[in-house]
Amino acid sequence: MMERIGVVGAGAWGTTLAKLLAEKGHSVSLWVHERDLAVTMARERENSLYLPGVKLPAALEITASLTEVARGCSALLLVTPSHVFRSVFTNLLPFVDPSTVLVSATKGLEPISCMTISQVMHDVAPHLRTVAVLSGPTFAKEVSGGLPTAAVAASEEAEAALRVQDLLSTPTFRVYAGSDPLGVELGGAIKNVIAIAAGIVDGLGLGHNAVAALITRGLREMTRLGVAMGARAETFAGLAGLGDLVLTCTGDLSRNRQLGLALGKGAALSELLQRSPTVKEGVNASKAAVELAQRFSVDMPICRESYAVFFEHRSPREAVVSLLSRALKSEET
Repeated sequence: MMERIGVVGAGAWGTTLAKLLAEKGHSVSLWVHERDLAVTMARERENSLYLPGVKLPAALEITASLTEVARGCSALLLVTPSHVFRSVFTNLLPFVDPSTVLVSATKGLEPISCMTISQVMHDVAPHLRTVAVLSGPTFAKEVSGGLPTAAVAASEEAEAALRVQDLLSTPTFRVYAGSDPLGVELGGAIKNVIAIAAGIVDGLGLGHNAVAALITRGLREMTRLGVAMGARAETFAGLAGLGDLVLTCTGDLSRNRQLGLALGKGAALSELLQRSPTVKEGVNASKAAVELAQRFSVDMPICRESYAVFFEHRSPREAVVSLLSRALKSEET
């Protein structure tokens, strides 16, 4: 059954989700923050800035108006960067019908508050109905090309998770339903920090053994934090945890891994961020990870050393030495 769906945010992932829904037969409107880009996308049927080379369906509506993207929608997918999410959502909210299903597909934490995106939504609108979150190992380029992909849609309300599962699933995009949105969101955010660290290890030429160890211990850090905050440990062994972690730590399409790779080879962080602002999610997430680790008394040495490289002028090699020289301990801790 065809529905009207709005997608807020036209980065690579937002554009891909809009394309997927439009090709499934829904009436889809995609909100683009940059008005000039919206005009170009509507004319050229391509997002040359964030998803070049991928043709967009003729039926996909492109708009720079929040009023238009929300009008008459049965569901809204929110895919804006974490650091601007609050302001965009606040501006969008007056146009959202109370019956509209809200889905966060942003992988990040709000830098100042350290809130997950769904927590930000409830902070802005305390009486908001239950929302769903979408995450998993999902390179936009592969999904937009129709390559087989799996993701998880999670909500505290089973009906909402099943609703999003049905809405987004296609023969090549398999969506699983989940009931631990906090764990799904934390996995999707913290894995960005670990992916930058994995890129640094590769950039330093430290070998496959080191990357495998870092991924494994990074998963332990994510799980420790998640459980301390009330998420379930098994969530981090799933698509939004281990699945996304492996993808972003090893895949060449991972922007966070590429950032770490360049840092490991001696590039300056300021230059890299200027060249590619979209990699800020992982850098910002390191701040939130360190703050949350302190708040919940959780040991997260990989995230802490990554933060030191980003913000305390520690060299990548010094960070590796610091990790390896810590006191020996049990693997279970």
